[in-house]
Amino acid sequence: MAGVLASTMESIGDYYACARLSGAPPPPTHAINRGIAVEGVGCILAALWGSGNGTTSYSQNIAALGITRVGSRLVLQTAGILMIILGLFGKFSAVFITIPDPVIGGMFLIMFGMVAAVGISNLQYVDLNSSRNLLILGFSTFSGLVLPTWFHSNPGMINTGIKELDQLIMILFTTHMFIGGFFGFVLDNTIPGTEEERGIKSWRKAVHEGSQIHITDHSCYNLPFCTNFIQRFKFLHHLPFLPSLESQELGTHL
Repeated sequence: MAGVLASTMESIGDYYACARLSGAPPPPTHAINRGIAVEGVGCILAALWGSGNGTTSYSQNIAALGITRVGSRLVLQTAGILMIILGLFGKFSAVFITIPDPVIGGMFLIMFGMVAAVGISNLQYVDLNSSRNLLILGFSTFSGLVLPTWFHSNPGMINTGIKELDQLIMILFTTHMFIGGFFGFVLDNTIPGTEEERGIKSWRKAVHEGSQIHITDHSCYNLPFCTNFIQRFKFLHHLPFLPSLESQELGTHL
């Protein structure tokens, strides 16, 4: 459960970063819900097939999207099919193993750096002259870097008497993203600050202007081949992972 929680938080950030790099409007609620649900189904299927890894979004792929400037779903789907087919043949895997470690390290530097830069760019909406925001940013960032390392070095410090609970706490406390995001969330919602100081007004303005510049509606988040079918039955709009009628009408009038 701890791993799923941390992965869910990461995936939500990945969705927003992907939309930002591809020039699409921020993902609506139904798209985020659908993405998390599909990842959950993928994890269940992976467990049923005996696979040891969970299915989730991969931040490095988003960085590759920003570098190549290719955000077409058809291109990504074709690449995914090719990787599945090539994965069935061991000789192709052997070719990738021969890639030198310095080359892989250079790729990671570029990709991780791109993802980090996209996350940091969100600070453009925040008033960085405010001591409140500087405190929240510095404390949450430093805590996310230091505390997980300390818990890794001192695994015996967590001892509640329940082994499963100890494992749950350790997974959460050794996840840098969770620690930093948790402290940032708590401090930002408990320390008093205006919407302008917190960057909420600037964010809303940028979202509205960006949606008009890049795309006039949220049709890119609709389900393929079945949008008309969903519109026929109003009860389907109440499902949290399907586009609501209000969001479709809003996109039409933008």
